Amino acid sequence: MAISVRMNSLLEKELELTAKRMGLTKSQFIISAVERALGRKNPYELMVSLKAQEAASDYSVAQAFTGTEQAYDTDSSRDVLIAKLQDKHSGRSAG
Repeated sequence: MAISVRMNSLLEKELELTAKRMGLTKSQFIISAVERALGRKNPYELMVSLKAQEAASDYSVAQAFTGTEQAYDTDSSRDVLIAKLQDKHSGRSAG
């Protein structure tokens, strides 16, 4: 069902820019806003529901990554790189 809405040009421009920034069409943005306003799409209630489901089951976020390659260890990699650079450049004379 199509609905036409009139709004001032500044509000429409803000709608257009915000929807674009979020990667949505103006229609998708408006539908989402109406759903939230009607209580059909409440992010807080969704979070509470998901936390309750996670607490009630044996599933946890940590289990989702079991058996997969772990994240890149930035600190130890940085330390190794610094040590290699210091070794490489420590023999260089100044001048």
